[in-house]
Amino acid sequence: MTMLSTFIKPMHPEGRRFVAIFAAIAAALFFLSAFLGWVAIGLTVWCYYFFRDPKRTTPQREGLIVSPADGIVSLIEKAVPPAELGMPDAPLTRVSVFMNVFNCHVNRAPIAGHVRAVAYRAGKFFNASLDKASVDNERNSLCIEMADGRQIAVVQIAGLVARRIVCFVTTGASLQTGERFGLIRFGSRLDVYLPDGVAPLVAVGQGMIAGETVLADLASSEEPRIGRTA
Repeated sequence: MTMLSTFIKPMHPEGRRFVAIFAAIAAALFFLSAFLGWVAIGLTVWCYYFFRDPKRTTPQREGLIVSPADGIVSLIEKAVPPAELGMPDAPLTRVSVFMNVFNCHVNRAPIAGHVRAVAYRAGKFFNASLDKASVDNERNSLCIEMADGRQIAVVQIAGLVARRIVCFVTTGASLQTGERFGLIRFGSRLDVYLPDGVAPLVAVGQGMIAGETVLADLASSEEPRIGRTA
């Protein structure tokens, strides 16, 4: 890895028109004020950075569930998966990863499997870090069925600033662990509903890297982890 590649990351195609719009506004503002023009240049760089799509190295051992998003684990609790997925209504362990506007927003599959259902539901735009966001906010839900028949739900949730959920896959698609499946523009959250009996191997407040951080292990009997902030 070179010094340049440390800072310059590929940009997802979804971001091209937004960067172009920001750049055009910056060029126009320079005719009015150099100060405003440079501010707009800074915002253009931020827009490019928001839509960055870096390569990730996903652990390949069978049974590992990885984080679907960059960000911070904001909640770990029992909850019923979204009704529109048609999964059993029994509570499962839900791990929520909150993404701020500086995180990479490309979402990746937590585990390999067959997409059994994709369901979009319109909703509100509360702060995505709040518990009620899982119920009230706009969301797009996926049910991924693994080879052994067990299912995982992963839910894209719009936030206070986010106004567009993008999903690249449809029902019937096959996903590999860590494969890109969508993104959310400008701040949001991802919820993962673990299979019954599977404990998370992360703690609230822990930083996550999409496609790389191990969130849980189907083969592990370890108790849920408790974090310590130092």
